[in-house]
Order: sequence, then C-alpha cells, then structure tokens
Amino acid sequence: MTLASSVKPRALGLARYRGEFPIFRDRVYLNTCSLGALGERARRKVAEFLDVWQSRGASAWYDVWWEALGDLRARYGRIVNAAPGEIALAPSISAALSGVAESLDYRRRPKVVITSLDFPTVAYQWLAKVPGGVELVVVESPDTISVPVDAIARAVDDRTALVVTSHVYFTTGAIQDIKRVAEVAHARGALCLIDAYQSVGQIPVDVQDAGVDALVAGGLKWLLGGPGVVFLYVREAVARRLEPRISGWFGQREQFAFDPRALTLHDDARRFEMGTPSLAAIYAQLGGLEYIEEIGVPRIREVTAALTEDLIATVRAAGFTPKVAAEPERRSAIVMIPMPDPAAAVRHLAAGGVIADSRPGHVRFSPFFYNVQDDHVRATERLASQPAH
Repeated sequence: MTLASSVKPRALGLARYRGEFPIFRDRVYLNTCSLGALGERARRKVAEFLDVWQSRGASAWYDVWWEALGDLRARYGRIVNAAPGEIALAPSISAALSGVAESLDYRRRPKVVITSLDFPTVAYQWLAKVPGGVELVVVESPDTISVPVDAIARAVDDRTALVVTSHVYFTTGAIQDIKRVAEVAHARGALCLIDAYQSVGQIPVDVQDAGVDALVAGGLKWLLGGPGVVFLYVREAVARRLEPRISGWFGQREQFAFDPRALTLHDDARRFEMGTPSLAAIYAQLGGLEYIEEIGVPRIREVTAALTEDLIATVRAAGFTPKVAAEPERRSAIVMIPMPDPAAAVRHLAAGGVIADSRPGHVRFSPFFYNVQDDHVRATERLASQPAH
C-alpha cells in the first residue's frame, strides 16, 4: 500500500482558494518560497493594466496609474503596520537595499553585521563596499539552523553602523526574533534592517512592535505578486535623516519640475525610490494582495503552520530527516530535506508533476494556504521513489 492510497484527501480550511490557482490542475506545487503560484486575481489585474495601456496610453499615468502606486504603498504598509509615507517601492530587494546602503556614513561606523544564514544578496551589498572601508562581520550559526541573538550582540559595538539579518532564514525556515535584534542594534547606536522577503505574507509582521528601522519584502513569494516589485519600509524618523547617494526621478519631491540643477528628495520613504516602476508587476501585486487581505495573515499563519507540521511528519514517516528548527513555533513554511544530489531530486520531482526547489545540500518544500495535505503525500512518495534514495 502506498502513502497516497492510505490517506484520504484532507485540507486545513483554506483549500477553497485552490481553484483560483490553475497550477494545481495538473501539478503539486510546493515552491511558494521561490515563487508564489499565479492566482486568477493577479492575472485579471495584469489584464486590467494592459487594457488601460491599450486604450489610454501614457495619459493613464496622471490618474489611474499614479493612484495604483499610492494604493500599493498603502496596502503594503497595512500588511506590516506602517504608514504609507514609510513605504518605498523598488524593483528588487537588491535595489531596495542599495538605497539604504548608500545612505549611511561609514567613516565613524564602518561595521555592518550580518549572519551566515542570510540570503547572499545581503552580503553582496556590503562586500562590494569593503574596498571603500566597510567592515563586514558575518556571525556564524552554531547549529546551521539559526543564529542566537546573543551571538549577534557580541558582534555589535560602537563602530557598527547597521545590523542586517533575516526574519526567516532561507536556508532553514527558522524564524528570528527581530525585536530582540533591533534592541541589540539600538543599544550600541546602530540601525537595524530586516530582510523579510521570506516572511511577510506567511507570518504576521508588525514593524512598530518590532522596532526595526528598515525592512524589505515583496511580491515574489508569499505576497503572490510575482517578480518585479518589492517594498522598503523605513521608519519615518530614520527616513528623514538618511539621504541616499543614489537616486532617480521618482525619489524627487518636485518630480515634474524636470530641473537638472536641483536634487530635492521626498520628505518620506519615497526618497529611496529610483526609476519608473514596472506597472505590470504593480498590478500583479495588487491582485495577489487581494488573497492576503481577504484571508488575513494571522489565519494564513495558522493554516500554513499546520500544513508545515503535517509535511514534516510525512517526510519523517518516509525516512527523511528534515532540517528545521527544533521548536514548532520557530518554524516557517520552509522545510529543508537533506539530499545527496538536490538538483537531480528536483528534476525527478518535476518529472512526476511535483514542483519544488533545491538549495545546497537540500530539497526545499514550501507549502502555503492553497496546499492540502495530500500534496505532501504525493511529493514525499515521488521523492522517495528516486532511484538513489
């Protein structure tokens, strides 16, 4: 008897949305951490943008499209409990990080503290500045799953400009206590920036309660908006005192003055914006956010956490040893399964209709609210059927 034949179809409360994501018609999709599944609402919003483009051309900029940008800033803000003026739009996390990185004075405080488990984009941003005098300090993980805040604290001193780390580590799915990280940074006069690309949308995030100075996240993953749009939150008091040394016309308060002799930045987080946003991406994100807002992140967290625990139990029952945080409350919807050849395993999964991803040494499954428990059974059976297993 196979696992699939021994388990009846089961869902955990939000599977009614599954029909709005066509990929499930012929695939098991467990890869939201790489790219959220395309929902019909996001597709319809992109079609709406194309219709306006076709019928109105550039004249739509001055009302419809301008309003869409403001709408997205406000809705991103509500997701993380920030004011619209504390939100800047960017095309990628790299661009958003650059705005902050190019705003800091490293002469008196040359140190930037990160961890070994952060996505490399974080490290690359400041490694590129090492020749200019920046000192990048990488705090190691003692168990390769998470990084103790006390270890981060030991790396922070009066020469530290910034502490940057992840809310959820992409390498293991472990959740970091970002409130304590912010306290550690502020105790030594440093700023705290959080990479929340892996968390916002699947885990409640409140930037006011956490006390972070800046945070980045976006549409690619758990916000179901696809690539090409992210946001940068910068606390109002911090945004006013930082002046980015890279800029573009969307960062200018007098944007339509077209004055090449004056650089007058917005008074709020929009000063970190650069070039013209991708409107197709903006509209896709507006559609994707409809799901997140309608369900609510707390409910998404409740259902997705239950799915995650079921997935862990399923792969363990099949003989695998997932690499996850020890405590369930510190686990996100990212389940890493050690494999000798992860890329080959992912190809084997795909050939059987299961979409997952690989990271060094691991196959990565990432369930979301639109998954059902039988997805876990099918994916695990397929993984176990790989000849080398």
